[in-house]
Amino acid sequence: MSTFVIHPTGEQEKIVKAFLEALDISFVKDEEVEELPEHVLKGIQRSREDIKAGRTMTFEEFKSRNKAI
Repeated sequence: MSTFVIHPTGEQEKIVKAFLEALDISFVKDEEVEELPEHVLKGIQRSREDIKAGRTMTFEEFKSRNKAI
Protein backbone atom coordinates (compact mmCIF):
# COMPACT_ATOMS: atom_id res chain seq x y z
CA MET A 1 0.00 0.00 0.00
CA SER A 2 1.24 3.49 -0.81
CA THR A 3 0.37 6.86 0.66
CA PHE A 4 0.11 10.00 -1.43
CA VAL A 5 -0.14 13.52 -0.05
CA ILE A 6 -1.83 15.94 -2.43
CA HIS A 7 -3.05 19.52 -2.09
CA PRO A 8 -5.90 20.05 -4.55
CA THR A 9 -7.82 23.30 -4.96
CA GLY A 10 -11.57 23.30 -4.28
CA GLU A 11 -12.57 22.22 -7.79
CA GLN A 12 -9.69 19.74 -8.04
CA GLU A 13 -10.76 18.20 -4.74
CA LYS A 14 -14.14 17.25 -6.19
CA ILE A 15 -12.48 15.63 -9.20
CA VAL A 16 -9.89 13.75 -7.12
CA LYS A 17 -12.58 12.50 -4.74
CA ALA A 18 -14.76 11.31 -7.64
CA PHE A 19 -11.75 9.61 -9.24
CA LEU A 20 -10.82 7.77 -6.02
CA GLU A 21 -14.40 6.72 -5.39
CA ALA A 22 -14.80 5.51 -8.99
CA LEU A 23 -11.73 3.30 -8.62
CA ASP A 24 -12.80 2.15 -5.13
CA ILE A 25 -9.58 3.50 -3.59
CA SER A 26 -9.81 4.21 0.13
CA PHE A 27 -8.84 7.71 1.26
CA VAL A 28 -9.09 10.00 4.26
CA LYS A 29 -9.24 13.79 4.21
CA ASP A 30 -6.91 15.44 6.71
CA GLU A 31 -9.73 16.80 8.86
CA GLU A 32 -10.99 13.21 9.24
CA VAL A 33 -7.66 11.98 10.63
CA GLU A 34 -7.86 11.53 14.37
CA GLU A 35 -5.39 13.06 16.79
CA LEU A 36 -3.06 10.77 18.67
CA PRO A 37 -4.38 9.60 22.06
CA GLU A 38 -3.44 11.79 25.02
CA HIS A 39 -1.22 9.11 26.62
CA VAL A 40 0.79 8.86 23.39
CA LEU A 41 1.26 12.63 23.23
CA LYS A 42 2.38 12.66 26.87
CA GLY A 43 4.86 9.86 26.18
CA ILE A 44 6.31 11.76 23.24
CA GLN A 45 6.70 14.87 25.41
CA ARG A 46 8.43 12.86 28.19
CA SER A 47 10.79 11.37 25.62
CA ARG A 48 11.67 14.80 24.24
CA GLU A 49 12.39 16.01 27.77
CA ASP A 50 14.58 12.95 28.41
CA ILE A 51 16.60 13.68 25.28
CA LYS A 52 17.08 17.34 26.26
CA ALA A 53 18.21 16.23 29.73
CA GLY A 54 20.70 13.76 28.25
CA ARG A 55 18.85 10.65 29.41
CA THR A 56 19.58 8.56 26.33
CA MET A 57 21.27 5.27 25.48
CA THR A 58 22.64 3.68 22.36
CA PHE A 59 20.88 0.79 20.66
CA GLU A 60 23.71 -1.50 21.81
CA GLU A 61 23.15 -0.44 25.45
CA PHE A 62 19.43 -1.07 25.04
CA LYS A 63 20.02 -4.57 23.62
CA SER A 64 22.46 -5.51 26.38
CA ARG A 65 20.03 -4.38 29.10
CA ASN A 66 17.24 -6.47 27.59
CA LYS A 67 19.36 -9.62 27.35
CA ALA A 68 19.27 -9.87 31.15
CA ILE A 69 15.47 -9.89 31.20
